[in-house]
Amino acid sequence: MQRRVVVTGVGMVTPLGTGVEKNWQRLLAGESGISPITSFDTEKFATRIAGQVTDFEVTDFVESKEVRKMDRFIHFALAAADMAMSMAKLEVTPSLSPRVGVSVGAGLGGLPCLEQYHKIMLEKGPRRVSPFFIPMMIANLAPGNIAIRYQAKGPNISTVTACATGTHSIGEGMKIIQRNVSDVMICGGTEAAVTPLCVAGFNAMKALSTRNDEPTKASRPFDKDRDGFVPAEGAGVIILEELEFALKRGAPILAELAGYGSSCDAFHIASPAPEGIGAAASMEMAIQDAGFAPDEVDYINAHGTSTYFNDLYETQAIKKVFGEHAGKLLISSSKSMTGHMLGGTGAVEAIYSILTIRDGKVAPTINIDNQDPDCDLNYVPNKAVTAPVKKVISNSFGFGGTNATLAFSAY
Repeated sequence: MQRRVVVTGVGMVTPLGTGVEKNWQRLLAGESGISPITSFDTEKFATRIAGQVTDFEVTDFVESKEVRKMDRFIHFALAAADMAMSMAKLEVTPSLSPRVGVSVGAGLGGLPCLEQYHKIMLEKGPRRVSPFFIPMMIANLAPGNIAIRYQAKGPNISTVTACATGTHSIGEGMKIIQRNVSDVMICGGTEAAVTPLCVAGFNAMKALSTRNDEPTKASRPFDKDRDGFVPAEGAGVIILEELEFALKRGAPILAELAGYGSSCDAFHIASPAPEGIGAAASMEMAIQDAGFAPDEVDYINAHGTSTYFNDLYETQAIKKVFGEHAGKLLISSSKSMTGHMLGGTGAVEAIYSILTIRDGKVAPTINIDNQDPDCDLNYVPNKAVTAPVKKVISNSFGFGGTNATLAFSAY
C-alpha cells in the first residue's frame, strides 16, 4: 500500500508580507503587493515596478553574524522554513535526523550577489571577492542551510525548473516519502531576483508588464488588456510527513498531498505549447496520481501569469482535462496580487491552495476589468468567494516547457 503524505506546517514570505495569516488575509481581501521598484535606479528600464518584500526583518530569522554569508533568497528560505517547522511543532531528534530531508529550489539563485561581486571584481580586482560569494550564490545552499539549521540528514535536493521550481520541489519531496526514503521532507521554493540584470533580461524578452503608472493594476491574468507579468520575490516552505508518522506524534494536519504531475512541452525555450498540451498532461497526471475523478476537483490555483499565451493556453488545457466540468471550477491566479516570484511562486501558491481547503474561501483574481473572451472560465474575478473546497490542484509552468501540478485534498 502506498504511503500517504500530509502537510503539517507552512511558512511564507511574499510581497503581501512576512507570515502565513498576514498573507492569506491580504490575498482574500484582494490587495496588491506590487509597487515601484526601490532597490535600484529604474530610470532606463521599460519596467519600473515589482512585487517586493517590504516588511522582512532578516535578523528575526538569521543571526546577525550569519546574514552577510547568505544571499537574500537564502534568508527568505530560512524564514519560511522557520515558520513551517514552528507550525508543524516538529523537533528533529538525533534518531529522526536521517529520516528528514530537504527539497527546496530557486530559479535564479543568488543573482543579487552575482551582480554585486562581478562589479567589485571589475573595479577592485579578484582579491576583493568574498570567500562566501559561491555559497551565497548557488541555489542548493537554500536547502543546505535549512538542513544545517534543523540537522536534516536525509536527502537534500535543489530543483531548478524556472517558474515550476517550487512545485517540482514539493512533488519530488512527496515521492521521496512515498519511496520510504524519508518520513519528513521540508519542501518549497525561494527567489530574490528583483535586480537590474533580471529586469533587463525579461524586458529584452518583452515578457514584463510596463504598466508603471498603475502598479497595483499591472498584473491582470485573464484580462484582455494584460501586457506581461510583474517580477517579484518571495519564498514558500511546507512540511510534508508520512501520514502514520504525523498521526503518531500528534501533528496538526492541514491537508493531504494526494498527487503530483510533471511533463514537458518539448516545444520552445520560452513559449508554452499551443493549446496547452503539456500543461494538460501535467494536470491529468496529478489527478490520476491522486485518484481524483476530474469532476471531483473544486478549485485550481492557476499559473495565471498575465502573459497572453500562458493565460490562453492554460485555459484551453483546463477545458481539455475537465471537459464540461471546467465551467463549474473555481479558478484564480494569486499572481494578480503577488506578482511572479519565479522559483518561489509554486510553493507559495501551493500554500494558498492548502489554505483554500482549510478555510473554504477562494481568493480572487484581481484586475479582471475586461475579461478576455478567449479566457472564458470562472477566475473568481475581483472578489473572494466562500465555497466548500475539498480537492484542489495547483499549476506551475516554466521556461523550457517544464510543467508541474500538485493535487491536494482535505484530510
